[in-house]
Amino acid sequence: MHFTGTIWRPPYEAGSLLLQVAAGCTHHSCKFCTLYEDLPFPFRLSPMEEIEADLQEIQLSLHDPMTRLSLRLQGLPEPARLRRVFLTGANPFALSYDKLAAVAGLIRQYLPACQTVGCFARVTDIAAKTDRQLQQLAQLGFDGISIGAETGDQQALDFMDKGYNAQDIVAQARRLDQAGIGYHFTYLAGISGAGRGREGALASAEIFNQTHPGILACSMLTVFPTSRLYREIQEGRWREEGEIEKLQELKTLIETLKISVHFATLGASNAVFVEGDLPQDREAMLAELDQAIRPENEASLRQYRQNLNHL
Repeated sequence: MHFTGTIWRPPYEAGSLLLQVAAGCTHHSCKFCTLYEDLPFPFRLSPMEEIEADLQEIQLSLHDPMTRLSLRLQGLPEPARLRRVFLTGANPFALSYDKLAAVAGLIRQYLPACQTVGCFARVTDIAAKTDRQLQQLAQLGFDGISIGAETGDQQALDFMDKGYNAQDIVAQARRLDQAGIGYHFTYLAGISGAGRGREGALASAEIFNQTHPGILACSMLTVFPTSRLYREIQEGRWREEGEIEKLQELKTLIETLKISVHFATLGASNAVFVEGDLPQDREAMLAELDQAIRPENEASLRQYRQNLNHL
């Protein structure tokens, strides 16, 4: 299998086959991001020959009789039929329609049991596709794509160089709805900065309430010394939210969301775990947060974040 650098996937894609079609990020400008700094290039498309070779390798591993015999002799279950493929890279949805369609065709050829294809996507990647292309991608199996929306706070989006406006999130989500492509959002608590957590949560709820994500996965901003944001802090142009303020921000977001969505704090950046379906689990999640939102917890929560060497 061809993999380049650290491979990232959402926690909810743990059961998916990971297939590299790109490495790095086409935008590569968000001030807080250090996820792809181990790569010697900003972005690289995988040659179709590599993608096909990986699919051939997977097909062989699934159907090789010696592999199945070895598993049976060890008392292990045979490989399950692959139902979903997740394309790796920061935003493989940036690939042209023709290339995405070709990848989907190869997946169908080598893994006929696969039902859906997911990947990370930027809001701008969706905007670059026509309505017809999105509809055709839905027919080819693209579904449940993960969008790093981060926030609906326009001031934060501008400062962090996200490259799109809050209303763009709504516009492109509606195009996905019309095309029949499901999607999930990532929310980044703390992105609005010290003293603006509640404002950021309210702005985000206003935006998200106009969309229909299947999952709203929340991470917490963690500032690493190699990021551009770290330099902004050092030079006094931005202040980080405290850990309690980040939790209060999440609480405000949960209180204000009106849509039906699965909400979860996912990934290592979260020291406090809450998960449930809105609106029915709202009170239970708020109660969990209330247990953590105590001034005496600030130091231990901060220590947790400072001990994170990598996400």
